[in-house]
Amino acid sequence: MSEAEFQLVYKEIFPFWDEISKEDRSYICQNSYEVVYKTGRNIHDGNECSGVILVRSGSLRLYMMSDEGRDITLYRLHKGDMCMLSASCVLDAITFDVLLDAEEDSRCYVVSGPAFAAVSERNPAIKVFALETAVGRFSDVMWVMQQILFMSMDKRLAIFLSDETARTGSDTVTLTHGQIARYMGSAREVVSRMLKYFANEGIVEVSRKDIKILDKKRLRELTL
Repeated sequence: MSEAEFQLVYKEIFPFWDEISKEDRSYICQNSYEVVYKTGRNIHDGNECSGVILVRSGSLRLYMMSDEGRDITLYRLHKGDMCMLSASCVLDAITFDVLLDAEEDSRCYVVSGPAFAAVSERNPAIKVFALETAVGRFSDVMWVMQQILFMSMDKRLAIFLSDETARTGSDTVTLTHGQIARYMGSAREVVSRMLKYFANEGIVEVSRKDIKILDKKRLRELTL
């Protein structure tokens, strides 16, 4: 993409864009690039400043990994979302490691972490934006922890299925049991068992390829 094209995109995305100098705007655009991450690609491994990532299409998953190899999905990023936690050099207060993978082929714009950090040092508005973006995502992280620690499995699964159908606008969830388990921080066997229970209750219809919601009202009641 050209600098002019990045300028148009960033003017719509970054609220600080008109507050910074023309030179800084140009510097950010010159240190931006478009990339397509293939399904399964690790984008950020927690050990480097991968940059500020803007999702234009596809889906990314941000997660944490334990020493034993167990991972917990913190949140997922879809079209229009931004990942600031992958730019650790911009946020000195972030002291924990997160990982980022492409869940499907994903087209993204990436602003170089060091370049974004350099401009933010000259512009407090960018620092504020970066912190506000990161803090906004921490509410998602706390929601995940609350579900894992305090909610029953049937309620957690009902919330996940309801959120997924609301996001896609479809009554069919095209995810495997393994994917759902990974997103929920659970085991595939537990998810499969609970989906079987939902199916026996007439709430969903489960096939090898997808999960169809049959009774939205009962599913919604389980989330309360």
